[in-house]
Amino acid sequence: MRWFAVLVVSCTAPLVPGGIAAADTVVAPGDRSAEVERLQRKLHQGGFYWGRINGNYDVQTRYAVWTLQKSQGLTPRGEVSTAEWQALERPRRRRPLVPRGPDDRVEINLRTQLLTVYRRDRPVLVSHVSTGAGIEFCNGGRCRVANTPIGDFRVGARSPGWSTGALGSMFNAMYFNGGIAMHGSSQVPLRPASHGCVRLPLATSKRLFKLVGPGEPVYVRGAWHDRGERRRAAARHGRSARPHR
Repeated sequence: MRWFAVLVVSCTAPLVPGGIAAADTVVAPGDRSAEVERLQRKLHQGGFYWGRINGNYDVQTRYAVWTLQKSQGLTPRGEVSTAEWQALERPRRRRPLVPRGPDDRVEINLRTQLLTVYRRDRPVLVSHVSTGAGIEFCNGGRCRVANTPIGDFRVGARSPGWSTGALGSMFNAMYFNGGIAMHGSSQVPLRPASHGCVRLPLATSKRLFKLVGPGEPVYVRGAWHDRGERRRAAARHGRSARPHR
C-alpha cells in the first residue's frame, strides 16, 4: 500500500525540472529565490520575459507572468502556482489573428491586450500590452477618443531610447499609423490606458526594437469589451481625460 500511495502521487503531481512538484512551488511578487530564477528562465524560453534572470520577482517579471496567464486563458494575477507551471510545461497553442499573414509580422490583439511577434510564422515574442483607453481627451484645443486603430499597417519611423512629447514619454517608439506607436512604458496596467499607442513593458520593448524593423507588417484586431471599466475610467478622469501615452 505504501508503494501504491507513492505511485499515485508521482502520477498526479506534475513535475518540473529538478524533480519538484509544481503544486509545491508557489512564487509571488517580491520573492527572491532560485524558484523565481527558474520561473524567469521558463518565461524567457516561452518568449514571455526579456528582463534579467536574477531570481528577483520584480515588475518586469510580473508583466511576463500576466502575459503567460492571459495567453493561456488564466486570470492575470501576480501569484504563480500549479496552473502556471503546467502552462509553462505544456502551453496551449493559440490561433494567430492573421492565419495567412506574412511569415514575419506583428499581431496586436485588442481583446486580450496581447502583442505577438512572428518569425517564420512562429511566435517568438509575446507581450502584455495596454492600448487606447477608449475615452475622450483633449490636447492643444483638439478633442478625440483615445482608440488604437484597427487595421493593417507597417512600421514606419523608429525612435530609440526615451522621447517626450505633449502626451507623455515613450521608450523605443516604433510608429505604425501616424502618431500611433508601439513603445516601452513604466506603466502597463491590466486595462487599456493609453492615448492610442501600444504600451509594452520596458524590458520587452528593448527586444521588440531589435526584432522589428521599418516596413514590418503590423496587424491590429479585436476590441476591448469591458464597458464597465471604460465607464469607470471616464468617471475617474473626467470628460477631458488625458491618459498616459
